[in-house]
Amino acid sequence: MTVGHRGASATRARVTVAVIVTLTLLLGLRLWVVEPLVVSSNSMEPTVLRGSIIFLLKTAPTADAFTPGRLAVFQNPKDGHTTIKRVIAVGGQRVDIRDAILYVDGVRVSEPFVDHSRIDGTYFGPVTVPAGHVFVLGDNRAVSIDSREFGAIPLENFDASLL
Repeated sequence: MTVGHRGASATRARVTVAVIVTLTLLLGLRLWVVEPLVVSSNSMEPTVLRGSIIFLLKTAPTADAFTPGRLAVFQNPKDGHTTIKRVIAVGGQRVDIRDAILYVDGVRVSEPFVDHSRIDGTYFGPVTVPAGHVFVLGDNRAVSIDSREFGAIPLENFDASLL
C-alpha cells in the first residue's frame, strides 16, 4: 500500500505543476499577447455588433494595419478608451463626404458595409490627413464618433492589431 500511496502523491504533484504552468502561460498570454475585448457601442454595426468579442494581438501594428478599409484599434484621443473603427485614409490623403458618399483624394470609395440610406444628406470636409496620422470612421456613420469629431489619430495611439 505504501507504494500505491507514493504513486498517487506523485501524480497529484504532476497535476498541480501542470495546472500552475498552464495558468501561468494563460495569464502571460492574456497580459502580453492577446486581449479579448467586448464591443460596447454600435458604431461599427453591421460589421461588428455591440456585445461582440474581439481579440487584440498586443504587438505593435504592422504597416498593413493602416491600409484603408482595415479595422483598427486605438486609444481614443477624447477619453482614452480602446476604440475600434475603420481606416479610411492615411497621412497626405484628402477625405470628404458628399451626400453620405465617401471620397478619398477625389475618388469615390465603395463601402458595401455602410447603410447610406441612414446617413443621406451627410457632408464633411474636405480635410487632409496630417503626416503620421490615420483618418478613421465607424461603419454606422449615423451614430459613430470618429475622426469627423476628434480628428485624425496619431500613429502612436495604435498599440494593437485585430486578430
